[in-house]
Amino acid sequence: MPVKNRFAELLPEITAWRRDFHENPELLYEVHRTAGRVAELLREFGCDEVTTGVGRTGVVGVIKGRTNNSGRVIGLRADMDALPILEQTGAPHASKVPGKMHACGHDGHTAMLLGAAKYLAETRNFDGTAVVIFQPAEEGGGGGLAMVQDGLVDRWKIDEFYGMHNMPGLPVGSFAIKPGAMMAAADQFDITVTGKGGHAAKPHDCIDTTLTAAQIIVALQSVVSRNIDPLKNAVISVCVVSTDSTAHNVIPQVVTLKGTARSLDASVRDQLEEGITRVATHVAAAMGATAVVDYQRGYPVTMNDDQATEWAADVARGIAGDIKTDMEPMMGGEDFSYMLNERPGAYIWVGNGNTAMVHHPAYDFNDETIPAGASWYAGMVEARLPAA
Repeated sequence: MPVKNRFAELLPEITAWRRDFHENPELLYEVHRTAGRVAELLREFGCDEVTTGVGRTGVVGVIKGRTNNSGRVIGLRADMDALPILEQTGAPHASKVPGKMHACGHDGHTAMLLGAAKYLAETRNFDGTAVVIFQPAEEGGGGGLAMVQDGLVDRWKIDEFYGMHNMPGLPVGSFAIKPGAMMAAADQFDITVTGKGGHAAKPHDCIDTTLTAAQIIVALQSVVSRNIDPLKNAVISVCVVSTDSTAHNVIPQVVTLKGTARSLDASVRDQLEEGITRVATHVAAAMGATAVVDYQRGYPVTMNDDQATEWAADVARGIAGDIKTDMEPMMGGEDFSYMLNERPGAYIWVGNGNTAMVHHPAYDFNDETIPAGASWYAGMVEARLPAA
């Protein structure tokens, strides 16, 4: 199953879709133009069913195979939303919307899945049903959860889910995958430290919240280094420090810390939540202050099913030859995890070549990746639903 010739033929058309999406980025659930264009194209392809407004602004297309003796349904997912970043690529197809850009390649994911949908609707060389899923709000909005809560699994009777993401640094058209934890649970926390504000020249009359916050930031690192099994993965990062005063000579009454906690299994996730809360409140108490911790659980671990990973790897291997199967998991988060929590499936990386990393203002999806990625999407349907 090499790169399908049809995708070489379709490459200019798929590239044009991709660059149109890139020029017109939309954030979170406000992907109205993108979703509208996706639905329009799916109808042009002759999909048997096109449903909009799933999970607020998601789009679902149904493509029936020539036969349906298996009665099985395979779901293929792509994300549609962009990021609030000012683009610095200088590309002819650069964003036309100041402060918004496709800095993660969701424009490419959407275009590749559209290409696969067109091919599958043309050929229908499979036994069962393919469901193509175009999701909003992956970048922090939980669009995957919204689509699941809107009945994605039961309404379309999906048996397995497969998703893909481009990866800068991997050769164009190559693939990487692993069983088990592929990406981390992504949680966030807010810590509000309250003391006694006052004049910076009289710290003895105050309870210094900035010093307390600094002690908390340092002490939080002990949660990972001294509470978590060193053979397991965890990250705590404090990323924002803000106070209720901007004066050089005022000890503020309140300091707020904001950060993220990442983990690859449920027990470690529980330890991080408990440890952050315990350390922050007790360090603050030792300094005479108080700390209130608001810990918010975000995307769960993206967990590849062992058997589905083998199937996904086999299809990728047929396209690219040898593939990377010993990669380490990444500590970023991905809300495709909500779909994998409902049904078995797998998530795979496709190489984007030597480009800027995702979420960087100079990043751009590599259009040379399209034939391999679209071939994998279509190949998963043909492999999991072999023609009768």
